Amino acid sequence: MEIKIVSKKENPLLKRKAICFQIEHVRTKTPSRTEVRKAVAKILKTNMDLVYVKKFETKTGTSTAVGIANVYDSVEQATFVEPEYIIKRNVLVEKPEEKAAEKEEKKEEK
Repeated sequence: MEIKIVSKKENPLLKRKAICFQIEHVRTKTPSRTEVRKAVAKILKTNMDLVYVKKFETKTGTSTAVGIANVYDSVEQATFVEPEYIIKRNVLVEKPEEKAAEKEEKKEEK
């Protein structure tokens, strides 16, 4: 997976940077949002918790994905500005095994 920053715009009013990026993923599947967040954070030398991927899609018939991410100065600012659905999309996903264990515990309680 090779990531390239296409454009970067500073927004001092919202205390964030808007990043447009392009990812080449030759002979592999489209990377997950978590992988993209880690890659963008690594390139910009920031914490992954400050990066929120807004849009991310693979162009049809190619191994190129393009997307938009916002990088905030603080987590508090991000939770204040970003819509709730974007925050939910960027939260780390639990493993299916953990979810199954939680369901079994609820069934036992009933």
